[in-house]
Amino acid sequence: MFRTVAKWASFVKFSHTIFALPFALASMVVAARDTRGWPGWEKFLLILAAMVCARTCAMAFNRIVDRKFDAMNPRTAGRHLPAGQISLSTAIAFCVLSAAGLVVASFFINRICFYLSPVALFFVCFYSLTKRFTDYTHVWLGLALALAPIGAWLAVRDMDAFTTWWPMQESFLLPLLLAVAVVFWLVGFDLIYALQDYEFDKRAGLHSLVVAWGPKNALRAAFLAHLVMWMLLFGFGLLSRFRFAYLVGMLIIGGSLAFEHFLARRRSMNWVQNAFFRLNALVSLVFLIVTVTEVLLPGFRFNR
Repeated sequence: MFRTVAKWASFVKFSHTIFALPFALASMVVAARDTRGWPGWEKFLLILAAMVCARTCAMAFNRIVDRKFDAMNPRTAGRHLPAGQISLSTAIAFCVLSAAGLVVASFFINRICFYLSPVALFFVCFYSLTKRFTDYTHVWLGLALALAPIGAWLAVRDMDAFTTWWPMQESFLLPLLLAVAVVFWLVGFDLIYALQDYEFDKRAGLHSLVVAWGPKNALRAAFLAHLVMWMLLFGFGLLSRFRFAYLVGMLIIGGSLAFEHFLARRRSMNWVQNAFFRLNALVSLVFLIVTVTEVLLPGFRFNR
């Protein structure tokens, strides 16, 4: 049983959930700060379930529609579908089940999340098709991940998120700012990640900004994207009235991103799978920790 669970977790890269989930949880905490308190364990678990189901569906869909390209690419030929470790029909069933899990979880969260769940499914799955016709596939992936903080905010605020626009701390501006930051963060690190497949993508006719601009220009664009992301996060902290803990977190995040770009220019691509993952996981986790710290320290009270 453990081997089966591990196989399916590996199939959808479950460990990579750590990228988007901390931003969703941070958005949830900030959204709850000026309302009646913590949304409660039931809603927290529903938000967690919706996030996991959405990402699982997206990754399963990606593996299904890219299975032929994965089989041709030496780097990905050992993945579960090309290697025959998982059947196509089983993968499709897993993808559909995950999509249903998102819809069901959204139904029990609130009406607005339920109504928007098909929109979320479209964005998280559509990204996998974009590399066939646009160079801006990284932006589509960023938009998919950016739904996480917006969805968590809506889960807490419900329709109030659309009707309350002032003061800024109670408006929909904060999750939008956080969502845009996630887009730029994702664009930056996905450009670096795509360097691994530069030669293969050119031969296979797949689109990306790395193929369109070349590796050197793509690295410059990735650096600019991360710089914009850092400034947006800084602005998010200012609007949220965060102080010392958040400033420390921003310094750690800035240092992690700078180190990531240093490695991208100085090291071969064999570092990507380990150091690259750890650095970006650190960015998201540090952001969550300092955001929760800033919210809880002033005396934030949990609902019983």
